[in-house]
Amino acid sequence: MQRGLYSACSAMLVQTTYLDVASNNLSNVNTVGFRKRIPVCQSFPELLMDRVEKVSEDGETKIMTVPTFQMNFKGKVQIGDLSFASIMMSSYLPNTVGPYAVTDAPLDVALRGDGLFTLQNQNGDTYYSRQGSFQISGEGNIVTSDGMMLIAAGAPVNIGDSTKLSVNGDGYIIADGEAVAQLDIVTFDSPSLLRQVGLSALYAETPLSGPPTPVNDPVVLPGTLEKSNVNVVEEMTRIVEIQRAYEAASKALMTHDETAVKLISTYSK
Repeated sequence: MQRGLYSACSAMLVQTTYLDVASNNLSNVNTVGFRKRIPVCQSFPELLMDRVEKVSEDGETKIMTVPTFQMNFKGKVQIGDLSFASIMMSSYLPNTVGPYAVTDAPLDVALRGDGLFTLQNQNGDTYYSRQGSFQISGEGNIVTSDGMMLIAAGAPVNIGDSTKLSVNGDGYIIADGEAVAQLDIVTFDSPSLLRQVGLSALYAETPLSGPPTPVNDPVVLPGTLEKSNVNVVEEMTRIVEIQRAYEAASKALMTHDETAVKLISTYSK
């Protein structure tokens, strides 16, 4: 009986996470260079369920509410296996490219094929993105709208007193007619396993993605931006499916609960 409750609850939790992912995809439909995420759900033939116990002040073990990330537990107690449970494993980035939009702006660039721009924040942390809309900061650095510095030849690009800027098809930054540096355009062994930073088009390296490696002969499209690869109709359809699946799991949970109440009331007399 309790396993039915756990199965229904796990299905509801999975659908809640699915809804979060789909909602984030929709909210970034107009974000330049954004790659939608696809959630991955996995069902285990034998999923061992545990409960966490905390030692109370009197030294006895009791089932208590444990705050998130509090580590003074006695440990896990096995409840049993659960064959029909499903859990949210991860989400990944599909490698599909969004549509291109020609802007003719000198610091708007897009990448054809594989590759990511290398960016750096003020703390020196390195991130990666397909978002190629850049501008000049007050310090003379080429930055994104969020203030992330563009990296070329291993360092942030500072144009100094240059007045005429552009990027050519080979990824070189041209300042007043002279090539300053080539953009650091990289790829990964498993780019779909990069970690999304926040809810935007910014990504970070993970152990599963592997280290960044330079792209040989990158194809850069000057005066062009890559738009989001999110399909609005597809995401709206997915949200409807998620809501229906959640409702079905909720009804299953209520049915199991009502059955448990009837059993208790019948055999407790």
